[in-house]
Amino acid sequence: MATQLLNPHAVVAATPTSTITFELPIEGMTCASCVARVEKAIARVPGVTRTSVNLATEKASIEADSLQAQAAVADAVRSAGYEVPEQEIVLRINGMTCASCVARVEKALNKVAGVSSASVNLATEQATIKALAGVSPDVLVSTVQKAGYDATIPESDVEQPPKRDFAAFRVTGAAIFSVPLLVPMVAQWLGGHVMLPIWLSFALATVVQFGFGMRFYKSAYKAVLAKAGNMDLLVALGTSAAYGLSVYEVIAHPGDMGHLYFEASAVVITLVLFGKWLEAKAKRQTTEAIRALNALRPDRARVRIDGTEQEVPLSAVRVGTQVVVRPGERVPVDGTIVEGASSVDESLITGESLPVAMQPGDRVTGGSINVDGLLVVETTAVGAETTLSRIIRLVESAQAEKAPVQRLVDKVSAVFVPTILGIAFLTLVGWMLYSGHVETAILNAVAVLVIACPCALGLATPTAIMAGTGVAARHGILIKDAEALEVAHRINTVAFDKTGTLTVGKPTLVEFRTFGVVRDEALAIAAAIQQGSEHPLAHAVTQAAQADGIAAPKASEVRAIAGRGVQAVVDGRAYTIANARFLREARINVPTEVLAQGDFAQAEGRTVSWLVELGDARKVVALLAFGDTVKDTAADAIDHMRSMKIRTVLLTGDNQGAARAVAEKLGIGEVRAEVLPEDKARVVSELRSSGRTVGMVGDGINDAPALVAADVGIAMATGTDVAMHAAGITLMRGDPALIADAIDISRRTYRKIQQNLFWAFIYNVVGVPLAALGLLSPVVAGAAMAFSSVCVVSNALTLRLWSPDKKRR
Repeated sequence: MATQLLNPHAVVAATPTSTITFELPIEGMTCASCVARVEKAIARVPGVTRTSVNLATEKASIEADSLQAQAAVADAVRSAGYEVPEQEIVLRINGMTCASCVARVEKALNKVAGVSSASVNLATEQATIKALAGVSPDVLVSTVQKAGYDATIPESDVEQPPKRDFAAFRVTGAAIFSVPLLVPMVAQWLGGHVMLPIWLSFALATVVQFGFGMRFYKSAYKAVLAKAGNMDLLVALGTSAAYGLSVYEVIAHPGDMGHLYFEASAVVITLVLFGKWLEAKAKRQTTEAIRALNALRPDRARVRIDGTEQEVPLSAVRVGTQVVVRPGERVPVDGTIVEGASSVDESLITGESLPVAMQPGDRVTGGSINVDGLLVVETTAVGAETTLSRIIRLVESAQAEKAPVQRLVDKVSAVFVPTILGIAFLTLVGWMLYSGHVETAILNAVAVLVIACPCALGLATPTAIMAGTGVAARHGILIKDAEALEVAHRINTVAFDKTGTLTVGKPTLVEFRTFGVVRDEALAIAAAIQQGSEHPLAHAVTQAAQADGIAAPKASEVRAIAGRGVQAVVDGRAYTIANARFLREARINVPTEVLAQGDFAQAEGRTVSWLVELGDARKVVALLAFGDTVKDTAADAIDHMRSMKIRTVLLTGDNQGAARAVAEKLGIGEVRAEVLPEDKARVVSELRSSGRTVGMVGDGINDAPALVAADVGIAMATGTDVAMHAAGITLMRGDPALIADAIDISRRTYRKIQQNLFWAFIYNVVGVPLAALGLLSPVVAGAAMAFSSVCVVSNALTLRLWSPDKKRR
């Protein structure tokens, strides 16, 4: 009986009757009822013949007719309301050269039991695998090695210094040995006649073929063992054919230099090595954004303990520790300033070009630079929880992802090498039948093999995504994944939340009118209700009370009323601060003259709330009118989006008057006001159903459903973490101008993807037929193949020159 070890805790056994037994970890079971429920769910999965769930070990033992049932079983357990824990494993893959290699590694990894998905990125040379908890990384490494490649587990999240490789040495050496072989050809072009001794030509070509070109043979051998093909197989076959034909001519016709092609095989290998070296050098530039972010991490911090300062490793700093940051130093942690004032340069994190003035109470981000004052910062986050670490993870994740357009490339690459081998064989046979010259037939077949460039296909999409997400991050735009990047280029409608997105989000209480009660007493009640709330309007109320020296009593039974307001008991009486919607729904009787005052405030663009006494009284106690300032860049941002032919919609829970006042000031054409949080998602879905591609911009918890409902959610990092998790794009500054910038960089990146795919396909669509028709020599074909991937990567790198349009600001 054959046994396959899936992980340290799960064994899959293949019995003689082809029944597979495997174990599945399950989380969330608490009792025997849970066990019965899980067993029942698993038993319904097609192919499962037996199941046994153990509550103590939190595992299910399952017999099924194939390993393919494992994914279906995991889905069934989740549908039953329990968790099948998954982990994400990243492997570094060495030895991949083209899209065919990517397809082979992915295919091998996806066959491993417990792996739900595997995505391989040729540009980053990494595989990102999602697998059931317990699947051993060593099993995955072994699988990659069996597929013909080397795999390692990264030592840590910190960027490792690049190891010295001998790519430049190989290129230089191959060129030194190849150039003499070109002398006769160049001399002939110039009208001269120079011949190298046959033994010297043979020696030089042999060193290049089997010395500097050995990497192609090794890779090709591994591909053959794995019953697959790659670019190295094509190069090895092509150059070996040219080299072998020359050796045959030397043996069969000694002394005859007329039919030797040593220079073809040697120069093709040299050109391909040179192309791969240029490609690797260019690919390193696409990861510059990650390296720049990693460089922001200080190694040590100066902490204050019992009034004394001492320098410690950053890993020793804990939340709550006070860190001293001197002028010119990088802030080592996320924290809040407790002492000192200074300007802080956050340009590499937020993209903001000018230093920001900071004082006690302000938050600072690790990696930013303290410009001119001594600061004492109380640590709020360290290590993986810092903003910088999260940014790095987000950018790395986006760069490792595949764009949906890559699926077409994957389909092509799966049949690319076999197709090229078939065309080369037909070329060989066709030319032998047509011309009768074996040499001509072999050379034309060699040209077909060496001009084919699957590497360009594999690099076309990931290099553009890496360059695009990298430059976007440098300017304060974080793109969560490749799909968000690809979809964002189609956005033609942007829906905005108002508060904190288009306005500063720090409203002030500009008017407080009471009806039948003393003003200070009413304001004290309002402040009591709003104490402890993080809502901007609540802050405005409590700050107004503090400014007037009014002490707020203690409130009890405080609860939020979604989309309407907040309710509490103060001094034994029930009150609520709510909007007009609540007044209508609760049928609160409001005098006409009181409502008129509210309407007038709304017409002036104010946000209006009402302090209402509940219980038997059920009367309006006070009117609260709030004013919020529109952000300086908001009008220009809307104007820029209009020039990009993007329709704008204001989608807010605020009243019609305040919403329309902001919309008219900014030039927003459509307003949806008094929209409940749960209805925002519905409105976004309506916009999408009308055939629009919608981007939703928000910053609050109540915006999260709408962010998810949109084609692309865009969150302001100045808002809540919930909004940022729900969004596909996060803006590191609360600047509306970044919205148009995000759409612009996504459009430019997608155009680069299209251009790259065009060039990658056109090289093959045009080059292969020309080679088959005998119109390209192997040397020219090799040069074209070598520079095809360089062309693709270089084109992607032009995205690094992108910057937001400063003129519109």
